[in-house]
Amino acid sequence: MAARRRPAMSARQPERKPAEKRARPTGAARSGQDWKQPLRGWLGSHRDSAGQALARIRQQPFSSALTVLVMTIVLALPMGLAVLIDQVERLGVDWQRAAQLSVYLDDDVMAEPALALRDRIRELDQVASAQLLDKELALAEFQQHSGLGNALDQLAYNPLPSVILVTPHSIEGGAAALAPLRDRLAGFDGVNTVQIDLEWVERLSAILGMIERFTGGLALLLILALLLVMANTIRLAIESRREEIQVIKLVGGTDAFVRRPFLYVGVLYGLLAGLLAWLLLSGGLAWLNLAVRDVASLYRSDFELDGVPLEDGLTLLGGAMLLGLTGAWLAVGRHIRDIEPQ
Repeated sequence: MAARRRPAMSARQPERKPAEKRARPTGAARSGQDWKQPLRGWLGSHRDSAGQALARIRQQPFSSALTVLVMTIVLALPMGLAVLIDQVERLGVDWQRAAQLSVYLDDDVMAEPALALRDRIRELDQVASAQLLDKELALAEFQQHSGLGNALDQLAYNPLPSVILVTPHSIEGGAAALAPLRDRLAGFDGVNTVQIDLEWVERLSAILGMIERFTGGLALLLILALLLVMANTIRLAIESRREEIQVIKLVGGTDAFVRRPFLYVGVLYGLLAGLLAWLLLSGGLAWLNLAVRDVASLYRSDFELDGVPLEDGLTLLGGAMLLGLTGAWLAVGRHIRDIEPQ
């Protein structure tokens, strides 16, 4: 049987179209990818540099620990003094707010004239309140706070005068601003002496101001020493890798690429030193607070140290990292340029 012929194609069948290509990104999407790719590369480069810096610190644990300890001591000393001064100043401000004028009366002033004088003082515009402390009450209070109760019981008479405690409306300007009120009170009949209880607080503030200046100068010297230590540490690290740096430059590495890991080393040193200084200050203030509480209890006060405030701790941490970066930059900027491939 003759082979059956295939029917002739009456019409040309359409050719199969290849799968449609993926839609190309529009101009906006392509521009977004254009700036993301360099950013990813930049972040990846910094991540690698930070990893190299951490590896270099791990390779030299002893020298790294010495550098961090030196930086910790340099940071903790001025910061600890600054925290102590700030808290003692806060105590002085609290005492200053409670400052009064003590109006001591003559011995022959009796109870009724003393009450009349107290009422007269209360009427003054500058006076917020006035409290009369008669002789017997003054002696009882002195016995309670002085610890000389048994000795004072042996006295044949009460040597203390009556006193009027005057609280002014405002103490702005210090003792000098209260001098006119003191002179006015001293002119009243029956008044022996008027004493401003604010003067010793101002003396304390002056002493604290002097210590604060000393702390500022000490901090500047220690910061300079810290920068020198950091610069010398980074310089030694650069010299130990001179051949490696020459090879990197020989294959086209830029100074910025070579410099970046050493800068991260300085930042990591600062971070570790700042954390250790923060812990050292917190522990030191907690230990010192035990003695402060004992001294405050002798004066019937509940004053105690608050430790390192969070803001001061973060400032210490950021300053330590900045100092580490600055010291590393000073060393790297010069020595990297001097190293050229042979």
